[in-house]
Amino acid sequence: MILQIEDVHGYYGKSHILQGVSLQVDAGEVITLLGRNGAGKTTTLKSIVGVVPPAPGRVVFEGQEVAGLPPHKIAARGLCLVPEHRGIFKLLTVEENLTMAARRESAWGLEDVYQIFPRLKERRKNGGGQLSGGEQQMLAIARALMNNPRLLMLDEPVEGLAPVIVDEIVAQIKLIKATGIPIILVEQNLEVCTQLADRHYIIEQGRVVYSGSNAEFLADDGVKDRYLGVNLAA
Repeated sequence: MILQIEDVHGYYGKSHILQGVSLQVDAGEVITLLGRNGAGKTTTLKSIVGVVPPAPGRVVFEGQEVAGLPPHKIAARGLCLVPEHRGIFKLLTVEENLTMAARRESAWGLEDVYQIFPRLKERRKNGGGQLSGGEQQMLAIARALMNNPRLLMLDEPVEGLAPVIVDEIVAQIKLIKATGIPIILVEQNLEVCTQLADRHYIIEQGRVVYSGSNAEFLADDGVKDRYLGVNLAA
């Protein structure tokens, strides 16, 4: 087991957002956090990386408690979040965005990420602000790889992107998964989730209300309809 979250509660001011979230990530697997808007998915990611400190709750990463550590120390252990807003530096070139994130001990160098993201190699001299939305998302994920992640968290990586770009990013995430990096994926696009994930968790009003394998989730239309308001076959 790489990551275990036990009974995590999270607050924004007096608002009690997470109300006892528990989940785990095993070596090399992709899990998704599913749920309606406002259910607590992004807050769960923020609690893992220390931006929203668990109060109370435990976050155990590679056998060590990280809850309560400052975010930069959690990041230094290899817990890497690619946020929904991407956070790239638009005035820097693609290559500058990548090299400034590089860690000396990282298994990922420029040529490694360019192999997975050939479009970034083509655009390496362009400023971040000159990239399309899909290219900016690719850059955000590639930059995370340069940071030597031991667990990669992706928050809505294909939101608002054209279907052809979605397919490209899904293929790239599959390549990253094949290297053995475990991934937590928050995503509304269920087709993307079922293409990538080994297991799924559904969060409703700050609690985990369902967990199951990809096959179990695909077979259970009632769960998708009850908690997500969709039918994958529709």
